[in-house]
Amino acid sequence: MSTLTRRRVLTGAGALGALFLGGALRARPSRAQSRLSDYPFKLGVASGDPQPDGVVLWTRLAPEPLGRGGMGADSVAVDWEVATDDRMQHVVQQGVALASPDLAHSVHVEVAGLEAGRPYWYRFRAGGETSPIGRTRTAPDPASLPSRLRFAFASCQHWEFGHYAAYHHMQTDDVDFVVHLGDYIYETSARTPPVRQHGLAEAADLEGYRRRHALYKTDGNLQAAHAMHPWVFTWDDHEVSNDYAGDHSQYRDDPAVFRRRRLAAYQAYYEHMPLRGAARAATPEMRIYGRLRWGALADVFILDTRQYRAVQACGEGRRGGGQVVDGCSARLDPAQARLGAGQERWLLEGLARSGARWNVLAQQQLMAQVRRRTPWGTDVIWTDGWDGYAGERQRILAHLRDARVPNPVVIGGDAHSYWVTDLKVDFTETAPVVATEFVGTSISSAGPPIQTMLRAIAENPHVRYFEGQYRGYVRCTVTPDRWVTELQALDNVRDERSGISTLATFVVENGRPGAQRG
Repeated sequence: MSTLTRRRVLTGAGALGALFLGGALRARPSRAQSRLSDYPFKLGVASGDPQPDGVVLWTRLAPEPLGRGGMGADSVAVDWEVATDDRMQHVVQQGVALASPDLAHSVHVEVAGLEAGRPYWYRFRAGGETSPIGRTRTAPDPASLPSRLRFAFASCQHWEFGHYAAYHHMQTDDVDFVVHLGDYIYETSARTPPVRQHGLAEAADLEGYRRRHALYKTDGNLQAAHAMHPWVFTWDDHEVSNDYAGDHSQYRDDPAVFRRRRLAAYQAYYEHMPLRGAARAATPEMRIYGRLRWGALADVFILDTRQYRAVQACGEGRRGGGQVVDGCSARLDPAQARLGAGQERWLLEGLARSGARWNVLAQQQLMAQVRRRTPWGTDVIWTDGWDGYAGERQRILAHLRDARVPNPVVIGGDAHSYWVTDLKVDFTETAPVVATEFVGTSISSAGPPIQTMLRAIAENPHVRYFEGQYRGYVRCTVTPDRWVTELQALDNVRDERSGISTLATFVVENGRPGAQRG
């Protein structure tokens, strides 16, 4: 994209962010509407779920985003347009959507009938105001073998622990889409915020989750990255509550009470993301897992490891959530699962039938085993991660091997650090590698205890790389013959204009699982 084109898209991408202020075109509404109390597009625009013939377009009308929205109790008609150029001169699709108070005046437009494998631009109009112009892209023809796919993935963006400078750099990257792997918001607040503070109470009901999402969406760098690229989403725990498992909270609340909280969190999540309406058709659940096909080059399986998971093993006599335990044989129980029976069956069948050159499992956490031996010969593990669900992990990795799934690559987040690992059915030193794993650091959330991690890694030779000091994201470039991963690290997460550099590069060759230093 030319510099001029990029500037036009970003002009209005952060309505509240000084870096991207001003310049959004104003136009008269397409029908008579009452004027709104203030500019309604303060949360920006976004697109998601790119398909060969269309995408989902999103915005939310919110003149008062950190209050109750400022829209009142009436529904509002919102015009939308899709064009083949960044000046919106060649409009190819247009229509009217209804922003309803029941969904916080959010809009989800499922556009179809577009051409495969090309960029488009879009905008909204309401109440005499015009939104920023966003840029999106459709997926390639399913029968084609694209010469290249490039995408970025990110996770864990605690507002109070840093600025979103990573998104300032991501929005200038030439990527086809962005994958967000969870902890888009944090429901809790730090007692002593190290970088910036918001003063909001813990989100625990619908209004609280709405305000938390709106707060995060006011960040100009985040808005810019949404306006420039289509996104694909899954969630982890902090979109609801730390370490929750299914309908069980960390604090062992009454499951019926916690389900109401979870439902409120899921609704607010839907209201603030470019998701299809089918996602919320299964309330009180919400279908977030799915499959993104990028021609015959890559199948990306987006997984949900929170909503259907069993309660963490070996937590008897303790508070809920994850625990550091040793000698926990219950984690090997085949019923101790993160995906749930339905999602696991969908995944295994999809992998077995996949004809793609590369098969990607996009999920929330580090999948590789990370254990330490005690002096008495038992394993010390963290029960909220995949080590706490080792039977299911072994089942999935064995399926990758036995079904001869082409080039499996697992991507993850949550660890607030970079990891590159060899995945094995049996994590012994001589066992064959069946898949490659890349885990990205956090956008802003604080890193792990590094010395503790280093001691554990010494006992896990399948871990090829670890770095926990930096915040940032990961960029992947995929061709039919090779996969290249670049770990993008910020200079200083406290600086919203921080520089960035490539910390390390790894390469996976077609047909050879395991990453090599690039």
